[in-house]
Amino acid sequence: MTVAEHVARLDEDGYTIVEDAIEPALVDALSAALGRLEDDLDTRPSANRFEGAVTKRVFNLLAHDGPWPEVPVHPAIAPIIEGNLGDGFLISSLASVSIGPGESAQPIHADDQMMRLAKPHFPTVCNTMWALTDFTEENGATRIVPGSHRLKTPSYGEAYESIPALMRRGSVLIWTGSLWHGGGANVSADQWRTGIAMNYCAGFIRQQENQQLGVPPERMASFSPELREMCGLGMYRGLIGNIEKRSPAEILYGDPPQPALWDQDTP
Repeated sequence: MTVAEHVARLDEDGYTIVEDAIEPALVDALSAALGRLEDDLDTRPSANRFEGAVTKRVFNLLAHDGPWPEVPVHPAIAPIIEGNLGDGFLISSLASVSIGPGESAQPIHADDQMMRLAKPHFPTVCNTMWALTDFTEENGATRIVPGSHRLKTPSYGEAYESIPALMRRGSVLIWTGSLWHGGGANVSADQWRTGIAMNYCAGFIRQQENQQLGVPPERMASFSPELREMCGLGMYRGLIGNIEKRSPAEILYGDPPQPALWDQDTP
């Protein structure tokens, strides 16, 4: 499928899957880095109903060493996000989700339901799940309700008919923030379902994770100007997020200047 076809499917069904999107070497590197992080941080389940009693999560991955900067800007995925959210989209959050054997299904929800916008509405959030393992119905593949992005927000905790988003290791599930979905139940005996939740938002929406303060300055300095802008250190359309008509990235890191909105009218 082309980028345009994926974007059209997001609009029509609320989700799409990019098969074999991520090169095997990067999947291996991400898996190895995540394993080290889970050990170093002694990662344990949160034990609440939403995050799961047998699910390990590592948040704010960009703050840690590893190949994480390659994820938000990946050329197989970022153009589809831009097609859905428009230019100037931001990283909302970057975290891992490892669902262990015996985990129950996550409550069906929509990722934008905290926003006070009447539904249906234009896309404000577009999220992705990178498969670091195969996603099967048995091990808890993400469950989705196709077309539900046109409906109101689901009632939390209620049961809804859904289908599993089955995909091979290295594939990426993309969905709009209004789509009803949830992690599946892992009924396998010994399989962990591991993925990277790379979430995005439109440039005028507040990010879920505060990238500006959550990523150490020395780590941010190692990022590309493109990635710093996606972390929220740029100006959205030459206006939102400016410091005296300059971007934070220009002031802090010497990144190329962005033209301020009102100066674009200068003769």
